[in-house]
Amino acid sequence: MQINKIWTISIAAFLILAGGCKKDKFTEITGVCPLVTSTNPTDLATNVPNTQIITASFNEAMKSESINSSSFTISGSSQISGTISYDETNATASFAPNVKLAPNTTYTAKISASVRDLMGSALQADYVWSFSTGDSLMPMVIATDPANNAVGVPLNKTITATFNMPMDSSTIDDTTFIVRNGATAIAGSVSYNGVTASFKPISQLAANTVYTATITNSAKNKAGTAMAANHVWTFTTGTTVAPTVTSTDPADNATGVFINKVIQANFSMPMDAATVNNATFMLKQGANPITGTVTYNGTTASFTPSVNLALGGTYTATITTGTKNPSGTPLANEYEWTFTTGNVVAPIVNSTDPANNATGVTVNKTISATFNMAMDALTINSTTFTLKQGTTNIAGLVSYSGSTATFNPTSNLSSGSTYTATITTGAKNTTGTPLANDYVWSFTTQNPAGPGVVNLKSVEPFGIMAGVGVSNNAGFSIINDMDVGISPGIRSSVTGFPPGIVVNGAIYASDDANPPGIAATLTQAKQDLTDAYLFAEGATTPAPAIVSGDIGGTTLAPGIYKSTSTLLIQSGDLTLDAQGDPNATWIFQVASGFTTVGGAGGNVILTGGAQAKNIFWQTGSSATIGDFTVFQGTILALTSIAMNSGATANGRMLVQNGSVVLTNTNIINKP
Repeated sequence: MQINKIWTISIAAFLILAGGCKKDKFTEITGVCPLVTSTNPTDLATNVPNTQIITASFNEAMKSESINSSSFTISGSSQISGTISYDETNATASFAPNVKLAPNTTYTAKISASVRDLMGSALQADYVWSFSTGDSLMPMVIATDPANNAVGVPLNKTITATFNMPMDSSTIDDTTFIVRNGATAIAGSVSYNGVTASFKPISQLAANTVYTATITNSAKNKAGTAMAANHVWTFTTGTTVAPTVTSTDPADNATGVFINKVIQANFSMPMDAATVNNATFMLKQGANPITGTVTYNGTTASFTPSVNLALGGTYTATITTGTKNPSGTPLANEYEWTFTTGNVVAPIVNSTDPANNATGVTVNKTISATFNMAMDALTINSTTFTLKQGTTNIAGLVSYSGSTATFNPTSNLSSGSTYTATITTGAKNTTGTPLANDYVWSFTTQNPAGPGVVNLKSVEPFGIMAGVGVSNNAGFSIINDMDVGISPGIRSSVTGFPPGIVVNGAIYASDDANPPGIAATLTQAKQDLTDAYLFAEGATTPAPAIVSGDIGGTTLAPGIYKSTSTLLIQSGDLTLDAQGDPNATWIFQVASGFTTVGGAGGNVILTGGAQAKNIFWQTGSSATIGDFTVFQGTILALTSIAMNSGATANGRMLVQNGSVVLTNTNIINKP
């Protein structure tokens, strides 16, 4: 009896295990029977999108070869074709129709009993369900930026989602477009344009962080049809801040735009000019591209149409993410804006003098701009016609005649400098139509006349520098706004101070204890003096003009003047004429001694904007400034310098080897 009892239990167990799959025609292997656990769409679902991929999920892994076009079918008025796949990880079969499903149609899906699990067990019966499509194509998200699972997303990224149809903008807001960091919602502003929804975070996103964006199924198209399901995607930020478009001209949705308008976009940072071109800055009227020239300057890209735009036309301008900053970071988002033209031709600047990017412009140049039509003279003024050197406004007189505006600077421009002229849109024609765009051009003035300034470096602060002695023999000599130095001479070699005085400066000697390091400072100053002397002595550009004897009573233009022996200023004053260039320079190369006789016949006179700081007298032995001479410039002497009674100088007395002697009541002013 005990044995029979055990046998009965075993038979019962076998029947329980095997009986569940008895309906199939295959040889059974004991195990779990396969079942369809869920479908998408669900049974009797309505308003299914016509792009729906139909899926069926099983309770266990299935043999993929058993899931095919015979065992997974979709039928409407007839059986439809499609691509069938099987996801082993999720035990899910998918049917992707080859064409869109028809609207307002009921479809029947069937998984037949021929599908088998890995143990060979078949579905117990055909699994059949049905669903219906909606009246029309349901809205759905077809693209996002950033894309799903994107990495290295810029911290100032605007997140966008593009739909397959126009949407009801009132349903696109911060309740239907949500960005989260984990469970925390990110504050931002939501906007909608065309078929694209945008989410702009109020603050920069955190670096190296995963974010989840969601468009909920409360978003609806213009017919009121909602999305079938939430659209969810994720992305991860990087560490960079991407460039953005900060403003455009014309602005988005502007109307009455001039048909000869130059379209411009301003960036948040400098861009790589090579990436701003016709492939990244485009203009279209509808689907038709507009030809034009793209340029880039500063932080502004400009598109100049090849011909005037059409009257009353609507245009769309686009800056793509192909534009990059110099480090290679692309624009955070493609930027698009639209505008509509009016029926007015705006005045433009036809030409300028100097031309844009001109070089070698004279420093006394009057700047002019010529228009393509008569302008209202009252609108051509110092507000609408400006000139700047960098950020500094240049004073000048603006006038208008015929069709030409002129700007006459109050004083000569600086040589070797770049200037920017601007005619603003405040300038209008006689009917009140303003300039289509600000007109901006630049030019560079001619290099300074003469050889260029001798760089004194650390000896520049000294009005007197000597090797072995500095003496004020008599009277109240004054050195203004400069120092007195001696090296390698010592403090005891400086005499006559007082009564001589140094105003806004000090006397330094190589043996001074204070300030600390003064000996080294003086040594360096003497070395810089030697270097300056050698530079002046060897200067050859422009080619030196040969002079000799007495140059008093002459007028010399900027340049290099070379004497192979001595040089005098005796028979009259020497006039140095800068010819309107305040940066003009002179170098006098004197092989031996240099002397001025002083009084009425030996002064140095400056005219035409000449400045004492730009005049250098390289002297191969000793220099003597005669009684009551008014002298201009810096003397670089090898041996010694003497200033006779009452002589004054706007300049410096710098000696390499010997001494500087102030004879009686001399004055040296900083040039």
